[in-house]
Amino acid sequence: MDAADDSVEIENVEESKVHVFSSASELVEKLHEKWNCVEKVAYPAMYSSVYGGIILDPAMMVIPIDDHMVHRGHGVFDTAIILDGYLYELDGHLDRILVSASKAKISPPFPKSRLRSILIQLASQSKCKKGTLRYWLSAGPGDFLLTPSGPSTSAFYAIVLDEDFSQCKQGVKVITSTIPMKEPLFATSKNVNYLPNILSKLEAEEKGAFASIWVDGEGYVAEGPNVNVGFVTREKELILPFFDKILSGCTAKRLLELAPKLVENGSLKSVRIGNITVEEAKQAAEMMYIGSTLPLLPIIEWDEKPIGDGKVGELTMALSDLVWEDMVAGPETHRIKVPYV
Repeated sequence: MDAADDSVEIENVEESKVHVFSSASELVEKLHEKWNCVEKVAYPAMYSSVYGGIILDPAMMVIPIDDHMVHRGHGVFDTAIILDGYLYELDGHLDRILVSASKAKISPPFPKSRLRSILIQLASQSKCKKGTLRYWLSAGPGDFLLTPSGPSTSAFYAIVLDEDFSQCKQGVKVITSTIPMKEPLFATSKNVNYLPNILSKLEAEEKGAFASIWVDGEGYVAEGPNVNVGFVTREKELILPFFDKILSGCTAKRLLELAPKLVENGSLKSVRIGNITVEEAKQAAEMMYIGSTLPLLPIIEWDEKPIGDGKVGELTMALSDLVWEDMVAGPETHRIKVPYV
């Protein structure tokens, strides 16, 4: 090896050296450099039970690497929306995360009343008037074992996402997913193990579709990758699949409470939950995804074949209007006014 080769080797060694942060202040400075380049911070506030309070500095919005939710996926989560300064369906979402936590054998660090208070205070400190509030219950930090050792160290994290959303009015195309759906134990809880959901969505996008539809082993329609699904039959009956094998959607449940208004005015014949085969579903007049920020997303094509006449359905939009109006001006039992500071 000649001198030129020695020089190149020295340069390569220098380039491959990993920087060592000598102090916490140096690391914080580096993190601030990253966030100072962002035009708009999308995360105005975070809560961490590990820190014991609300964090307003995005550089400090972190979760310990030894948290079991991070390295083992032992955690559950839920989401509520903030619209016009109100939290929508917060109590329903809180009830669901506690059910999910029980199935995951996670004992929350605080009772429901304290969790609720934390989330309302977090929304207040964020000053966000429109966005989403996402929160997690984790088995907590402490080690890298399969299960936590010692006494319970469960953790609660929450963050406000400052993001825009509006009532969906354009139709989308979907496919039947080939990715196996979760077993009922896991599908009926909102846990952080979302790899099947991710692969299902990616599969659809790779085929030029918006998302996918899961079908269970008996041939019945189940759900989308992160949304429920509903149908309006040619007989004008609204049908949502049973929740025994899928996630019990808070928006879907609220839709079932509001939809009878369209039965009363004669637009719908009936509203029910029940099994629906793929063949029956593809013969429906209208089809929709149902989720928090949609609240209904019209589906106009499934596996390259039109649903109904291939256009956004009138009843789908009438149902969407019911939920959107409930989100905007519904009763106080479903909307909590955020006491902004």
